[in-house]
Amino acid sequence: MRYKYMMHRFLAILAFYKPFVVWSTIVTAFIGFFNPHLVPAIVTKLFLTVFAWYYIRETPNKRKLTLYKNLGISPLKLFSSMFIVDCILTISFLIVFKEFT
Repeated sequence: MRYKYMMHRFLAILAFYKPFVVWSTIVTAFIGFFNPHLVPAIVTKLFLTVFAWYYIRETPNKRKLTLYKNLGISPLKLFSSMFIVDCILTISFLIVFKEFT
């Protein structure tokens, strides 16, 4: 039962991350063309995650966070999970990108 609850929470986090995927991929491709090293890419992604948190928190989009709070997902857990998923995608993209360049 606990596994099912955790899976629903993870899917909710992925649903929150879905609108950011396109922008994240564009930024990753841009980083990959100019500086395909992992550390600058991850630092950039951390900056963008903090910016997304600030943007959501300070605009009328703040209502989106209420749903996740009701599911028991704190904003810190939501954005840190989003950052981890984004880092996994970024690292895999940059590894593939380095192989072909």
